[in-house]
Parts: sequence; structure tokens; C-alpha cells
Amino acid sequence: MLFSLSLSLSLSLSPTTLTSSPRFKFHSCPHVLPPNRLRASSQAHHVILEDHGSFAGAGAAVEENILPAGLRTESMPRHVALVMDGNRRWARIRGLPVGSGYEAGVRTLRAIVELCCKLGIRVLSVFAFSSENWFRPQVEVDFLMELFERGMRDEMGSLLRENIRISVIGDSSKLSRSLQELITRTEEATKTNCRLQLIVAVSYSGQYDIVQACKKIAVKVKDGLIEPNDINESLIEQELETNCTKFPYPDLLIRTSGELRISNFLLWQLAYTELFFAQSLWPDFGEVEFLEALKAFQQRQRRYGGRDF
Repeated sequence: MLFSLSLSLSLSLSPTTLTSSPRFKFHSCPHVLPPNRLRASSQAHHVILEDHGSFAGAGAAVEENILPAGLRTESMPRHVALVMDGNRRWARIRGLPVGSGYEAGVRTLRAIVELCCKLGIRVLSVFAFSSENWFRPQVEVDFLMELFERGMRDEMGSLLRENIRISVIGDSSKLSRSLQELITRTEEATKTNCRLQLIVAVSYSGQYDIVQACKKIAVKVKDGLIEPNDINESLIEQELETNCTKFPYPDLLIRTSGELRISNFLLWQLAYTELFFAQSLWPDFGEVEFLEALKAFQQRQRRYGGRDF
């Protein structure tokens, strides 16, 4: 899952972006559209989203969103999580330096971010650097931390222009002071952006997340702010790192490289998440497989432990 974030989020078409994407026009905040604002045309895959001025984004032009055949707007996942696996293997297979694999993976992430914006997905969580990744060779860790910091610094303008909110979760105490300060500035500068929330997990593990939440709750009990009997699922959710988003539970998790595990990512939050495992290494993962994952998600019946009627 070791990965670096160095996005060029201009989201404009370029030779490195996906060439077969459908056409879209967007409001500044497309995801705030309620279900009663959807008007379907005579074609099943053609949906027009209308803004009648009763919510955020009022006054913007009407947007037209032509979905790929087989996808339904009303069944689109709100929150997609990604385990971006296979960067190093991709580089080794091609006889390239490990860093080349991460750079290729950045291009893939850029394309997926673009697709999420176009499709109206509200939250994209990516497993960028796990707690266990600190045990990788120091030269590799240093390279990725530097790349991550440089990327965030260089892309601040693009994030603001494209209305993308950045949230970083994980044990920030292990990061350099300069990177911690940059993360704070980036989150503050983009906190009102609403086109897409990109949650980047750095120095993160699902076990760490649950433990830190329990510690916070224990302090509140010790201080007499709450009673032990007050502890429930909702209280724990409020203390998890994903409390930065309105949609903390991913609807869909995609893992690349053919590995069939979640590798300590969002353990609490994935309780009822639909899982999709792609064979491609992350740098080779593209629009076709992403849309395939979305279609598979829309074909599933989510029962949340209930009966199949």
C-alpha cells in the first residue's frame, strides 16, 4: 500500500488522463443534489441533474451528466476507498527504479480522482502509507515523505481551483514538523471545498484508529464527562479519524494487484462495505476497471445483516 501523493489536480484532459471518459458538465458542488432533483431522460444512461436554488450551489448553471451505459446515478457509491497496491511490483517487472512505480501510480490516482469528480462520488479515501510501511528501507521512506510534501505544496492552487477538499488521517506525530504544518495549512485552505473530499491515509492503520479512539473515550470517562454505559457505536465513530467526513463508512472498497485482503485499512469503517478485488497492479488500473467495480457494486443487494426478501 506504500504510495506517494503528488497530484496534479487540474483535471483537464492531457495525454496522461483517460481518453475514453464520457462528457460531463458540473456545478461547483454536484454532490449536494437531493434525489428529487434528478430527472431521467428517455435514455436509461442519460441523467440530467438540476439545481433549483434551494441548497448549496444555488445559481449555478444546470449541469448535464451523461453516465457510461450500465451505471445509475441513484446507485452511485458516496464513498469509495482504495488500497493502491502493486507500485513496486510494477516497477520491478519493467526493470525500473521503485520510484518510477510510485510516479506511475500518481498518474493513475490523478485519473481516478478525475473520474470520481465526474461521476459525483463524494468521498475518495486512499491508503497512501500504512503504519507498517515505516519498516521499509529508510531511503524509500525518505523519498516518499519528500515526494508527498513536495506534491502537497505544489498542488495547493489546483486543489483550490478544482474545489477539492483534502483531509489527512493517521498518526501525524511520526511525520516531520514541516509536513505536519503543511498538512494543517492544506486542510484549512480546502476545508470549504465540496466537489470531492480526498481522504489520504498516511502513517495509518485500522487498529491504530480504533485504539486512539478508545484512548480518547477513556480520558472522557476519567474526567467524568461521560459514563462507561454511554459508550456505544456512535460514540466510537465520533472519535475515529474518519470523523472528518459526513460519510465515514465506505460503500465500496477497491484493492488492486490481485491480493485478497484489506491490510489493516479502515477496519471499523469497512463493516458493511462491498469489496472489489482487481487483478491489475495499481499503475495499470484504469477507467475500465474502475467502472467495472462501480457496476459490480450497483448489482449487489446491500442488506446490512437483514433478510433477503
